[in-house]
Amino acid sequence: MSLWPVLPERDREQWNYVPTVGVGPLRFGMTGDEAVAALDGFTGYVPPPDSRARDQNGLFRRHGDPAYETALYLYFDQPDGLYCVVPDARYGPQVILDGMRLVGQPPSQWEADLTGYLGARGMPLRYSPGGDAGSDELGIITSVQRAGDVVLTRPVLLVQRAWAYTLWDMVPAGEGDIYS
Repeated sequence: MSLWPVLPERDREQWNYVPTVGVGPLRFGMTGDEAVAALDGFTGYVPPPDSRARDQNGLFRRHGDPAYETALYLYFDQPDGLYCVVPDARYGPQVILDGMRLVGQPPSQWEADLTGYLGARGMPLRYSPGGDAGSDELGIITSVQRAGDVVLTRPVLLVQRAWAYTLWDMVPAGEGDIYS
């Protein structure tokens, strides 16, 4: 067994991404309870709202997987509900946008695919100060995650909130880091 296992593509759930609407069975704006109910085949929870914190986050893994194999990271804002979905590069579902695979890809290939996709639609490619590619129009920001000697894409999928100037203003703390 590898110290850095990556779930084979054939074993991943296949979810579609619809910008500003949702990811697979998840819809932006859902409550934590609604998200838990929608994630059939996953185990996890969203803690109850905390009056001291504006955001909540939920961690989910596939039924039967060890607790350390987190497949999904969900972020909720009070009172707007689910605003950010981050599938894990190693264990998460494959998320597809118009045939483009977003999860577990080599970053250079993913960026080339995104550049072509945006260019064909007349949309700009944006970069964060840290060099992460993304698209405000699509609600996608590139993040990467280590898997042994390689890094794989771990997209941050967001719906822009009224107070944010760009998507990067809304990225949950720590999601811009390289994950192990």
